[in-house]
Amino acid sequence: MTLVHEHAGVHEAPSIHRDLIDGRVRLPRMGAVVEGETPSLPWRVVDAAGREIEPVSSYLRDRMLGDVSPLTCRSYGFDLLRWYRVLWALDVGWEQATEAETAALVGWLRSARNPQRQRRAGGHRAGTVNPKTGKPTLRAGYAPATIAHNLSAVHGFYAFHLHFGRGPVVNPVPENRARRAALAHLSPIEARAAYRRGRLRPKVPSRQPRALPDRRGTNCSHR
Repeated sequence: MTLVHEHAGVHEAPSIHRDLIDGRVRLPRMGAVVEGETPSLPWRVVDAAGREIEPVSSYLRDRMLGDVSPLTCRSYGFDLLRWYRVLWALDVGWEQATEAETAALVGWLRSARNPQRQRRAGGHRAGTVNPKTGKPTLRAGYAPATIAHNLSAVHGFYAFHLHFGRGPVVNPVPENRARRAALAHLSPIEARAAYRRGRLRPKVPSRQPRALPDRRGTNCSHR
């Protein structure tokens, strides 16, 4: 089991964990998300040998019983495949995962380049604003919302198995008790109270309304 020691708020993690956090190690391109064969499991996660990863399948089935869409099931599948790739890189079984592996996942997502963000030559530089549409160009790496979604998927995966007495005793994704307390019994007409972000959680910026440049706005027809 991988151990993490805290001193002055700094993780003393093994060197391979630090290499992942700093982006010096690539995740193995092992496993895949493939279409399932039943409505209860429209998407499956398989390992390098094409074998179904049963702990993931049981969790995704539970999500489908909770009336999520097949696209949500697919999205969670990719999040958990990425998590398993971190565990494979660190040679840690899913039942032995700790906060050290979560820190490695977050660090890798912060430092790695997102292959879906690769742009054609002559395109707008990542992180800039398109002067024609006013729309920000996505940055080269993984967005904070993507990191937060991945953490939510992993946390839910372990919370599900913990309910049945499987997996580690402590969820490897730290609980955000401040958020839970702030949102508990909140009326829809009440203003949302401010709360501290959970440990390892990224700061997700609020989405602002986007405006068209004046020269394009004048070309819009009014109906």
